[in-house]
Amino acid sequence: MAEKALKDSRDAARPAEGPDRGETVRPLGEIGLQQFAPYLMNRVMGRYNANLREGLRSRDLTTPQMRALAVMAVADGLTVNELAVYTVTEQSTMSRTLDAMEAQGLLRRETLEADNRVRRIHLTPAGRALFDEVWPVMWQAFRSLFRDVNDAEYAAFVAVLQKMLRNVREHDF
Repeated sequence: MAEKALKDSRDAARPAEGPDRGETVRPLGEIGLQQFAPYLMNRVMGRYNANLREGLRSRDLTTPQMRALAVMAVADGLTVNELAVYTVTEQSTMSRTLDAMEAQGLLRRETLEADNRVRRIHLTPAGRALFDEVWPVMWQAFRSLFRDVNDAEYAAFVAVLQKMLRNVREHDF
């Protein structure tokens, strides 16, 4: 009896096996929150976003605005829908975010001649300058998040995340 209890505790302590291992559905209580990757990812990103919000508050920037600035800093000229996907923001929230940013002079919208319904979003010089100002805050949050993670671990982590994204994505990008 004690042997079975010991085996059960060892099994509960070992990392959860991936879902493609052909096993039956395991209860979350058996897996444990500390071995359930979606829970851990939510905790990590929740803390990361909270840290960023603290650094952006003095610049009167919201998280969706910061994400839009960051994405446009590397991929200028996207549509509202593309920005919503890249920033992991609801399309309606992104539209309101862009309205506010346009009113602040941080971006401009350009209607395509081929299709008047499609508008490309571009950073203005003021938007680029604001991104350049907040990038060190983002960089510091990133560096803090990966403190004590070596290059090989980081590369493996990013490779797994890219594989996971391919498994769940709904868009070609």
